Amino acid sequence: MSIKIFDYKKVNKSDEFEDIPILDIGPYLAGVSGAAESLAENIRFIQETIGFYVVINHGVAPEVMDNAYSALRRFFARPKEEKLKLKFGEKSVGYIAPKSTVYVTSKVNKNTKQDLNETLALALEREPSHPYIERGLRFVGPNPWPENLPGFRDSIVDFQNSIVELGQRIVPLYALALEKPAHYFDKDFEEPIVWIRNAHYPAVEPEENQFGISPHSDHSFITLLPLSAVPGLQVLTRSGKWLPAEPVANGIIINTGEFLNRWTNGRFIASPHRVVPPDNDRYSMAVFFNPAPDTIAEPLDTCCSNENPPKYDPVSMIDYVCWYIDKNYSTDFGGQQEGINN
Repeated sequence: MSIKIFDYKKVNKSDEFEDIPILDIGPYLAGVSGAAESLAENIRFIQETIGFYVVINHGVAPEVMDNAYSALRRFFARPKEEKLKLKFGEKSVGYIAPKSTVYVTSKVNKNTKQDLNETLALALEREPSHPYIERGLRFVGPNPWPENLPGFRDSIVDFQNSIVELGQRIVPLYALALEKPAHYFDKDFEEPIVWIRNAHYPAVEPEENQFGISPHSDHSFITLLPLSAVPGLQVLTRSGKWLPAEPVANGIIINTGEFLNRWTNGRFIASPHRVVPPDNDRYSMAVFFNPAPDTIAEPLDTCCSNENPPKYDPVSMIDYVCWYIDKNYSTDFGGQQEGINN
């Protein structure tokens, strides 16, 4: 089956998307002249219209993604009491039981039922002496690791390192897409906050208005997600259609989060998305790729004008992600939302 590579020059902004756009970033990673500028133009178009795209030839080895997914399947197959030994706590890493989140910050749906997924949230693995950990920040570790699960940590850390390298290669494309020099964001991503929501979506029957994960927009600068072979992820288009993210072999889907949406004064959209309960168990590794914790999102000058003045107050990365998680997560699992029953 051939893959159709997206070219913004062949579509109009008013066109309805029938598929999630696919971009080949291989030439860019190989240093082909003009590839960065071409990709940036496509990213600009996509981020102003649908907000999601899939990358192929991205350099993350298929076996690295496969090994990580295999490790997660082994973890989630463990008894509940074993998983709860790694319970999500004040540092915002660890295990989150099913029915522990409701995304009340959603702007497209009044979410009233607990999400059906269970999650192992892990930060980018760092040394205990890392300044972020010594500061006592949330979302940076130290990670809790399961015992008696040989190879689990190595498989997850290998994936983390590969996906972070890809994220850092992609950030310059966003600078170009926003009419800035390619190195514009470099200083903000020397030591990024990378928080990975490793989730299991069971094949269960939902109640009315209940989801694997309810309609929401991510908090992040960008999110990177290796596509699962089991469908379930759906993206909301401008016309109000829920568009399925169809599997693409070794594809990684990327989308804008609310932090970048604020930084671009709303120019790059943080598209709502959801996961419907699948027919077969589904696993995902949503990588929230964020700048350093003290980075301030203040609307860029290239995204403001007399007709579109700054509409967001400046906010730091760490303050925004703390607010987002606290609003949507149960008090039993590190948040501040009361009344979620497990």
